[in-house]
Amino acid sequence: MKTKLLNVGFGNVVVASRVVAVVSPNSAPMRRLKDSAKEIGKLIDASQGRKTRSIIITDSDHVILSAIQPETLAQRLAAGEELE
Repeated sequence: MKTKLLNVGFGNVVVASRVVAVVSPNSAPMRRLKDSAKEIGKLIDASQGRKTRSIIITDSDHVILSAIQPETLAQRLAAGEELE
């Protein structure tokens, strides 16, 4: 069984089956989610210093910041499901 990986930009990948949600960081609840994940040590910044355009939430409650648009990540996830 092969593990499907999701490219979240700049050479960073996430195991696609662990992704619960891909959301936009513009709302206040998402900012609070990011701040609380940072406090408990579950925030991963994969944006390489660029503007955060999407937040990826995993089943282990890790929050991953990406500089790629949520729509692009959703397309990549959907493409990976079609390959199975």
